[in-house]
Amino acid sequence: MTTLPTPRHDDERTRIRAAMDRLLTGQATGSDGSLTAKALAAEAGVHRMALMKRHADLKTIFYQRVRTETAQVPESEKKLRATVARLRQTVKDQNTEIEELRQRVTQLTLAAAVLTQTETSPCPSPAQFPDNVVRLQVPTR
Repeated sequence: MTTLPTPRHDDERTRIRAAMDRLLTGQATGSDGSLTAKALAAEAGVHRMALMKRHADLKTIFYQRVRTETAQVPESEKKLRATVARLRQTVKDQNTEIEELRQRVTQLTLAAAVLTQTETSPCPSPAQFPDNVVRLQVPTR
């Protein structure tokens, strides 16, 4: 079921289109002039949620025009790209830490096996250990 726009909504759409033009030409009168949906709503004199919900198509058009007419990346996209880069670095750091912890678990498991051998078992010589095993110095009593 499609509803017809009310005269009030038509007026909002007209004001939003005019605000787009002012923002893109650098002649903002009712906002800080930034190329964001928040500034577009302020410039048009409409509530930001009205722009986001009722006039989402105009917001999309605005961001397309920002890209094509100013050769700029919209602020929202810049923030998302920065967040993605930060999250990728976090994942990379965590993967490195996980690998280090896996190696440490292996080393500690081997060290525990050596320390828990019974007295009847011969103690292995250091040459029998892999190179990545930490050699523990057990104090003599």
